[in-house]
Amino acid sequence: MVEIGELAQDFSLPDHNGRSVGLSNFPGKRVILSFHPLAWTRVCARQMEALEANREAFDALGAVALGISVDSVPCKRAWAERLGIKETRLLADFWPHGGVAQMYGVFDSIKGYSRRANIVIDEFWRIIFIGEYPATAVPDMQDVLDALQAQETSRRAEEQVPEI
Repeated sequence: MVEIGELAQDFSLPDHNGRSVGLSNFPGKRVILSFHPLAWTRVCARQMEALEANREAFDALGAVALGISVDSVPCKRAWAERLGIKETRLLADFWPHGGVAQMYGVFDSIKGYSRRANIVIDEFWRIIFIGEYPATAVPDMQDVLDALQAQETSRRAEEQVPEI
């Protein structure tokens, strides 16, 4: 798995509407990569709904959340419609199969899908938070919000320190 402080790698994946998405689409923003095993499962649905429910809080902290799984674009589109996901982009890491999950070290090659994880990348593409969760647990988005807030607080403190 990637490590905190490591530089994130860019990628290009289609979202549930077929539009290409990568880190480079969000200059100056922090990006939350929310990996989940498979669409159409109860826990994964709750995870994506939590991303959507926290969208305004993420926006306020200069962050955008992306849901990522190995499902195809048509599958993701139907699932987003079913869940009522309007703003959060759900990415299809379908081909090469789990390529981005592999890049970030969260792909389970035995099961053929990603493990449940949230990875937060700052605006300089440094990894600032990693949370891996049991397959049966919905990730606590408060952990993500706390990491974003801590970085924001640290940045403000650095801006107030006078140079000598």
